[in-house]
Amino acid sequence: MKIYIPKIKESWVVDRFRKEWITNNQDLHTPFKYNSDILWILSPWTWNKISQKNLKNKKVVCTIHHLESENIENDIKNFELLDSFVDAYHIITPKTLEFLNKSTNKKIINIPFWVNNEIWKVLENKNDLRKKFKFKESDYLVGSFQRDTEGKDLKSPKLIKGPDIFINLVSKMYSENKNLKVVLAGRRRQFVIGELKKRKIPYTYFEMVDHKVINELYNILDIYLVTSRIEGGPQAIVECAVTKTPIMSTDVGIASEILSKESIIRLNNLESIKTNEEFAFEKVKDLILPHGMYKFRDMFKFVYEN
Repeated sequence: MKIYIPKIKESWVVDRFRKEWITNNQDLHTPFKYNSDILWILSPWTWNKISQKNLKNKKVVCTIHHLESENIENDIKNFELLDSFVDAYHIITPKTLEFLNKSTNKKIINIPFWVNNEIWKVLENKNDLRKKFKFKESDYLVGSFQRDTEGKDLKSPKLIKGPDIFINLVSKMYSENKNLKVVLAGRRRQFVIGELKKRKIPYTYFEMVDHKVINELYNILDIYLVTSRIEGGPQAIVECAVTKTPIMSTDVGIASEILSKESIIRLNNLESIKTNEEFAFEKVKDLILPHGMYKFRDMFKFVYEN
């Protein structure tokens, strides 16, 4: 059995997933479509770059990262045509299952993505790291490394990511603690930066930094916030879990599968929210490489044999 994953080149997490899969599964990987038994469409919005001849002649597994409940076509163009080629769908969270079941009768397999603890890990020298990034020990650092702005104009909020919720929450926290500083990373942060400036909330933005720096930033945070309305992962949840970074999240994606109940953001009762790093770390252990890929190997074996 050989699996081919089309090149993605989107500078997004799927590029890293592809590279990590190939590195850890050389026995299953082939760099040639013609030599493959299974095509893994890891980035579903790029499926139409593959010829229909190849799609017809191979088993096809398509990963669905998340769906907007109002209209599946918002995430996947020409879904009905795609569905005619797909043998099985891979989803990251059961929350996607409800929506996808309405649009297909194909096999749907739920497996969260793995986490690479050669990249994401606990670091002990936290005070030294704070000094490296010019933060004080007394600073209360609130992290957010996920994009929040639409690419079409680089100013409109990407509402499914909940940047308005993030700003409202951070504003409340800042009113109670003037030592608060927001730590931002990643691309397309224009909306949140603009709102922080309006409210005169201090922030530091690390735009183009590598995974080593991001891991260091996780390790100096007092809290990481996920305020999305819709998510497939996000991977920030498992990255926080494996780095033992305190995290609170809205009930999206895999949040309720990894985080303790008291770490789920309830906007009407913020005072009751508590982080539980050890709980999250225990939950994420099975996703650490190489174990985190075993269920994927089982999935491809099932698709190949059926």
